[in-house]
Amino acid sequence: MTAHGRHGGGWGGRLVVLAPYLWLVLFFLVPFVLVLRISLSQIAMAQPPYLPAFDWSAGWQGARDFVAGLSFENYRLLGSDTLYLFSYLKSLQVATVSTLILLAIGFPMAYGMARAPRRWQPMLLMLVILPFWTSFLIRVYAWINILQREGLLNDALRAIGLIDEPLTWLATDTAIYIGVVYSYLPFMVLPLYAVLEKMDDTLLEAAADLGCPRWRAFWAVTVPLAVPGIMAGSLLCFIPVMGEFVIPDLLGGSGTMMIGQTLWLEFFSNKDWPVASALAVVLLALLVVPILFYERLQQRTIEGSR
Repeated sequence: MTAHGRHGGGWGGRLVVLAPYLWLVLFFLVPFVLVLRISLSQIAMAQPPYLPAFDWSAGWQGARDFVAGLSFENYRLLGSDTLYLFSYLKSLQVATVSTLILLAIGFPMAYGMARAPRRWQPMLLMLVILPFWTSFLIRVYAWINILQREGLLNDALRAIGLIDEPLTWLATDTAIYIGVVYSYLPFMVLPLYAVLEKMDDTLLEAAADLGCPRWRAFWAVTVPLAVPGIMAGSLLCFIPVMGEFVIPDLLGGSGTMMIGQTLWLEFFSNKDWPVASALAVVLLALLVVPILFYERLQQRTIEGSR
């Protein structure tokens, strides 16, 4: 190979490595810096509705005035106002409980799909993906009709004799959990199926030959091998549910203010961009914790397999 070919190949390899970093810088780091800058500002009756504004024509003096005008007042407000604390805690509660429910439902589904005959698996996989073909908003509106007092759910429960009077489902935490579990179930099933489908069946046969009962082999062999899928599916569900807005806004009540709703209220109703940006920055900081935990677990798994 010529020196020119080696040089060209080296640059090509570098571009391949740099591409994801450039993507992260353009679509994550730059927007984050802009939001962080707004979170350190103060609300103002101006356009845009916050101060200070950077005056490029003033040079270094303008830069010094800009930095001097920034403050952490919005973050102090978040820590002192119970509305924001409640929103974070409520989002954390809904995301955690929903993820556990999704795991309890999604793991048996993924396990059944992985153990099904090969010719059935594409069809089962299509059935899991099928809800994505319908608009997310339409699916949530459909649950409004199902969960209302004279909706399909109460009609079905009365038809089989479980209830005598219609129950109140809408504007409750139960409705939020139903909507979240229905909407995010594929995000839990697909990573679990991808891991379980590749599992070596001879490991279960070896456990059976050693006298291990099926239930014990499941907990000792299947579940540990499925940990990467469990972690990936849990993150794919937990992170977006933390910032969910549509489902709690349409199916929940006024007493269920998740952080996504509080963000919308501050940004669009109160026009308080600095506080809304501070809420978003704190939310991002909270979500970094499970991501770092997952990365550390992945590193340990890779090191253990060497």
